[in-house]
Amino acid sequence: MRTFLSSIKNRLAGKQLLMALSLFVGFFAAVAGFVLHWIIHRVQLLLTQNFDPGTFNWLYMLYPAIGIFVTAVFVRYVVRDNISHGITRILYAISRKRSRIRAHNCWSSVVASAITIGCGGSVGAEAPIVLTGSAIGSNLGKMFGLDNKSLMVLVGCGASAAIAGVFKAPMAGLVFTLEVLMIDLTMAALLPILIASVTATCFTYVFMGSDSLFHFTLDADWTVSRIPANILLGAFCGIVSLYFMRMMAVTEGMFAKLKEHFYLKWFVGAFILSSLIILFPSLYGEGYTSINILLNGSTEEDWAKLLETSVFAGHGNMITIYVAMVVLTKVFATSATNGGGGCGGTFAPSLFIGAFAGFLFARLWNFYDMGVVLPEKNFALLGMAAVMAGVMHAPLTGIFLIADITGGYSMFVPLMIVAISSYLTINLFEPHSIYAGRLAREGKLLTHHTDQAVLTLMNIENVIEKSNESVEPDAQLGQLVKRLSRTKRNVLPVLDDAGHLLGEIDMTKLRHVLFRTELYNHFTVRQLMSEPAAIIGTTDPMELVMKTLDETNASQLPVCSPDGTLIGYISRTHVYRVYRQMVYDMSQE
Repeated sequence: MRTFLSSIKNRLAGKQLLMALSLFVGFFAAVAGFVLHWIIHRVQLLLTQNFDPGTFNWLYMLYPAIGIFVTAVFVRYVVRDNISHGITRILYAISRKRSRIRAHNCWSSVVASAITIGCGGSVGAEAPIVLTGSAIGSNLGKMFGLDNKSLMVLVGCGASAAIAGVFKAPMAGLVFTLEVLMIDLTMAALLPILIASVTATCFTYVFMGSDSLFHFTLDADWTVSRIPANILLGAFCGIVSLYFMRMMAVTEGMFAKLKEHFYLKWFVGAFILSSLIILFPSLYGEGYTSINILLNGSTEEDWAKLLETSVFAGHGNMITIYVAMVVLTKVFATSATNGGGGCGGTFAPSLFIGAFAGFLFARLWNFYDMGVVLPEKNFALLGMAAVMAGVMHAPLTGIFLIADITGGYSMFVPLMIVAISSYLTINLFEPHSIYAGRLAREGKLLTHHTDQAVLTLMNIENVIEKSNESVEPDAQLGQLVKRLSRTKRNVLPVLDDAGHLLGEIDMTKLRHVLFRTELYNHFTVRQLMSEPAAIIGTTDPMELVMKTLDETNASQLPVCSPDGTLIGYISRTHVYRVYRQMVYDMSQE
């Protein structure tokens, strides 16, 4: 097999091989998306085919709890790895793992999210598919022994193909990769990503037909008089996005405290989700049926379908309260699903909340008679783009995705207005997207800033220089001189019996006594050692390491574990040599 792969690699030039692999990435991503949605729909049909659509069935409470439990068991005992927050894991792989994603991610997220969503978990399938597509790209690249930069491009190809395939939106897939994943896109990377997007879209049409995920017909042509309303909708959706992100972080933190309590975590998540579904059945599953109701409704009777099987059924006059409560509670349903052990993303929840928020804004605007009548269905569409732009910090993705999946290109101008307004609003409070925020707080996020990107990519483990030479604190000066003669360093660590760093001997500071043989038996190392200028921790980000080297002006600094055990030394010259090489590599096409 290796011989076969090597022969292919030798026959194709680097760029040709990358483009060929991008085509296969697009195909496999389309297959993965088709399989995932096929399983989800089969599971949903199997569980609910005998339900009366006009009445609430108590099994709607039980199914999500079962789905979360089965998924949690599958992840814990079969996968044995964290597969949640798919897009965040891709960003982490790019930043810290040299774009290497584990092979099981090519299938594990598909299985786990299919179980969770098929049983009614209030999450989306898009993030798991994006992780699957990126894992396919990463592992295909590893099979052919491609370098880190090519692997990064293939990871982007997989993500782009996943979005393009799921939504049949090649431009949205391309823009998503540019805005959310890639740090420095060049023309050499643009073509493979475009090939993967188009390939995935074409094969999705072959597998699933030409129907769009959402159906939308324009209710009224856009007019200039609605510009103030569009701007305010964007600002409103920016605040909604901020609420979603902040509450998601809070609830995730609460579930993280229950990490070691498997059954308690599952019970709490299942209880919260099931309770919310009783009150608001729209929270069951991905919620795309509810979105289509908002996008296609034109009368109160149409929108009243949202209230069916809920405690609000038969009270169409309470539609505004119901929609507002759904906007507020969706974040808890999504967090409970993932926190309880389920697997899914926040992509679909962003679309869901956006549609409801846009409808709510238009309904309140019209209720208070603000002078211009707003078509609710149009604003539900605009809200989808606005919340996506806010939550993901990706206004172009919101614009192109909503325009692509709804055929709403006649709404392009208002889509741009609301997306930009939402993005500018949330940027006042949150500098990073919901995906990048987790990594940014840990200093592990790769950015478009070249210096920052290089420091993020640099791994402290790869710049540590390890040496077996050390000295005991009670050693005589004569013994110290012998040790120094065996090392190339100017600094020798002083360690106790357990390997803990007590101090260091700096040869440049002791030249006045090192060569005076009459003193060899009069001084011990403990008397001559000094405190290091600073100590580097094994988990310190490289940005802090570089800052410490500059501030102390030290030629080398010790690296210690949290308990004080010496790991090795970091040399200023070695670090800057690695840094310059990485800057050079990133600047190449």
